[in-house]
Amino acid sequence: MRILKRLLIAFLLVFLLPVAGAVGVWLLEERPRNWNQARWSSSGLLPQAAGDPEAAVYIFSAMTGGMKGAIASHAWIVTKEKGAAHYNRYDKVGWGSPIRKNHRPADAFWYSNPPRLVRSLHGAEAERLIPKIEQAIAAYPYSQPGGYRIWPGPNSNTFVAHVLREVPEIGAVLPPDAVGRDYLANGGLFSIDPDGRDLHLSLGGFAGLSAGERSGLEINLLGLVAGVDILRPALKVPGVGRIGMAQDDTL
Repeated sequence: MRILKRLLIAFLLVFLLPVAGAVGVWLLEERPRNWNQARWSSSGLLPQAAGDPEAAVYIFSAMTGGMKGAIASHAWIVTKEKGAAHYNRYDKVGWGSPIRKNHRPADAFWYSNPPRLVRSLHGAEAERLIPKIEQAIAAYPYSQPGGYRIWPGPNSNTFVAHVLREVPEIGAVLPPDAVGRDYLANGGLFSIDPDGRDLHLSLGGFAGLSAGERSGLEINLLGLVAGVDILRPALKVPGVGRIGMAQDDTL
């Protein structure tokens, strides 16, 4: 009984209290009332593709809209071939054909929320990884109409997290507010990244554990993630995100 009480207190402090704070802040802020009043244009974060001869890969995330925007984000992938005059953006959405290519500007606001850089790669490294990224996108198991569920997944974050696990050389995990990222492909219970440096346990996205070089140590409960990043020292706080060193802060 004492252990159960301690677990309940830990759950309240680690998960519910930060989420309650995030919701409180969300209620105080002004925001679009619906999607057609929101801003979806370029944020100007990325340089003009034609002016950059190098290949590039970017992983972006932005808080989403509606009440879920208090604690949940949306992630997408951007690539640029060497010498290309344009970017390619890949998202998963919940209507029509789920995997969308270039349906928004590469660095667009998402429901008026600015994009946050999760990871960037440039030059020969990016050029080498783009075919692997495209292969992982093509092999995503929930790419057909109907292959979307907002919670606990598979959703937009499930898609990007799948690519990051399949191409571990990208060297990133999605932020703690990327609800749905821990839903494993084909509803699996256990997964090890191809390079063997991260492992993941998941009970259908409702609860799970990730540990390794990229993930640090994470506990997922109902889509909310708490944990610690050891290599890039930071706390991962539900409803808040990373507190500490960023994964990548350069474009």
